[in-house]
Amino acid sequence: MLDQTSACLDGRDRMSGRPRPPPPLSERNVGSLALIEAMATSSPRVSLVIPALNEARNLPHVFAQLPRNLYEVVLVDGNSRDGTVEVAKALWPGIRIIRQNRRGKGNALACGFAACRGDIIVMLDADGSTSPAEIPRFVDALIRGADFAKGSRFIEGGGSTDLTRLRRTGNRFLSAVVNALYGTSYSDLCYGYNAFWSGCLPLLGLDPGRSLDGDEERRLWGDGFEVETLINVRIAKAGLRVAEVASFEQDRLHGVSNLNAFSDGLRVLRTIAIERWGNVPGTAIWTERQRQAIQRCPEHDWPHLCPAAVAS
Repeated sequence: MLDQTSACLDGRDRMSGRPRPPPPLSERNVGSLALIEAMATSSPRVSLVIPALNEARNLPHVFAQLPRNLYEVVLVDGNSRDGTVEVAKALWPGIRIIRQNRRGKGNALACGFAACRGDIIVMLDADGSTSPAEIPRFVDALIRGADFAKGSRFIEGGGSTDLTRLRRTGNRFLSAVVNALYGTSYSDLCYGYNAFWSGCLPLLGLDPGRSLDGDEERRLWGDGFEVETLINVRIAKAGLRVAEVASFEQDRLHGVSNLNAFSDGLRVLRTIAIERWGNVPGTAIWTERQRQAIQRCPEHDWPHLCPAAVAS
């Protein structure tokens, strides 16, 4: 269920000639009048989520490129010590500041997603590596019919000056594993520049939960960099329509990344294995929530996932 934005969204898949999947979320979400109205004018409300930890020096560059018509900007702060929050408030009056309740990028995104009030949610890094100028591409992919717009550095128009040979090779291997297991066609599994309709949130199962009684060094399932793989796998399991969007990744402007190719790569591989074959605290809850959501058919946002609809 993956298209590239260069592909024509007509009645049949250009490569296979088979009928297209069911209509996009914008046409199926009969329970959300606000979303339908926004889509009718092609002007959905866009919420931008920016997880940040000690990124004060990078924020002026990032915020200078933000589209001025964003509905809201949500910065999720990971207890920064360099004045990140103060800089963000000065650069973008009205910005919403959320304090994450545990450690890790995954927890920061979960906290930010839970706070969003827009129709579309866009994920953007605070280090200057992802370009805010590309946000309209992601929004356009959703308006044209995708449920989830996934950034890719490896399709035409994309690229990176930051990827090392090791990370490129690892990403290629991990993408191949997920594609083999789930029948997807992801070209860039481990990239965090994505956008999706806010109605997709229940199927992602990213509940920010609560703090760990002051033990800020602990992480729960999905709290780390593996969150990007977790999202992509759960999108595939939910059967949503994915459009890949060409994106160019720059080097981080200032500071040092917290990403570790070996340890985070192992977390990603473990994520793939457990989501496919195993269970950990949190995944059982997510599975049950997804089952209940799918059973809510006619008010459900994805009626094509209803067993009755599939059977027909």
